[in-house]
Amino acid sequence: MYKQVLKLSAGFLLATGMAASPAFAGGEAEVLHWWTSGGEAKALQVLKDDFAKKGGSWKDMPVAGGGGDAANVTLKARIVSGDPPTASQIKGPTIQEYDEEGVVAPYHIHDVATAENWDSLLSAQVANHMKCDGFTKYCAAPVNIHRIDWFWANKKVLDAHGLKMPTSWDEFNAAASKLQAAGIIPFAHGGQPWQDATVFEAVMLGIGGNEFYQKAIVELDMDALSGSTMVKVFDQMRKLQGFTDKGMPGRDWNVATGMVMSGKAAFQIMGDWAKGEFSNAGLKPGIDFYCLPTPSNHGYLYNVDSFIFYGMKGKSKVDGQKMLASSIMGKNFQKIFNIYKGSIPARLDVPMDEFDMCAKGSASDLKYSAMTGGLLPSFAHGMAL
Repeated sequence: MYKQVLKLSAGFLLATGMAASPAFAGGEAEVLHWWTSGGEAKALQVLKDDFAKKGGSWKDMPVAGGGGDAANVTLKARIVSGDPPTASQIKGPTIQEYDEEGVVAPYHIHDVATAENWDSLLSAQVANHMKCDGFTKYCAAPVNIHRIDWFWANKKVLDAHGLKMPTSWDEFNAAASKLQAAGIIPFAHGGQPWQDATVFEAVMLGIGGNEFYQKAIVELDMDALSGSTMVKVFDQMRKLQGFTDKGMPGRDWNVATGMVMSGKAAFQIMGDWAKGEFSNAGLKPGIDFYCLPTPSNHGYLYNVDSFIFYGMKGKSKVDGQKMLASSIMGKNFQKIFNIYKGSIPARLDVPMDEFDMCAKGSASDLKYSAMTGGLLPSFAHGMAL
């Protein structure tokens, strides 16, 4: 979807690499991202601090809004002007789209990935998302794996009304109706396109199942997209809309999370970055809030946060790219960052003993779903399309 824009800019970017010193000393990095909420900013600070400890100079370029939509607009403008950042937050197939337009080569970080043996540290599925040049060379580095299909709930509110976390959509509808009758907002939501899509794909997975999601979203099968199962998905979406409040339109996701945290609302459907907001406020799973995947047959919608590295000129910038890529894939960084962020590490060898019950459950579910065909890419967060 970015191809026409990027074709205008490919000629501006350098297509030759420069070797960095082994220590990448004095590297600089301008980093474009959309992590601006409290929990996200706390997690990102771990990377900034690690980069600084290695002697790097970090120039922050945060762009809030739209689940990354605003940041992508800014990024495209920078690329068209021939002035891309050192690295930018990016997801899924968009990585390969940028590479196809000639703005990523010569893949400066591939040397780091080879030296650190990233192929042995990442699952093949995640590794392929990070590769360019026909999926042969690393051009991006993953920081985490997010699960998208989560229910978050205020424990005190549910306990006060004798409710448990729902394991079916019928159970959710019954609980939401009871809460609504008691004057509680059942469902905290922000009416922004990406948030609507986040809820929609979770409902689609639950109503239709793993095979239906694969056909409808990954394969774009018209029979699945237009059939009776999809009608049932929209029926549930209408019910969810009836459980929201009048302030829903345009509300930011973290504001909706705050409604659950304060007890103003009972439930939210959001990826596990929402847990970073709970954690940042000192709240604990099982004590202050509940976490449970939305109802499905062992499906798991995933998103991989990553940073892509563009074709750069100048030793300091190339050094900065290599230093930053190495920092992102650092074992200790992946542990601490993901504890703060609410996600789980992209690296396979990070111990989970210091993570909370939500993250441990997510890691266990991911392994099971990967073995049983339920590990599916999120379209709302740019992993499927």
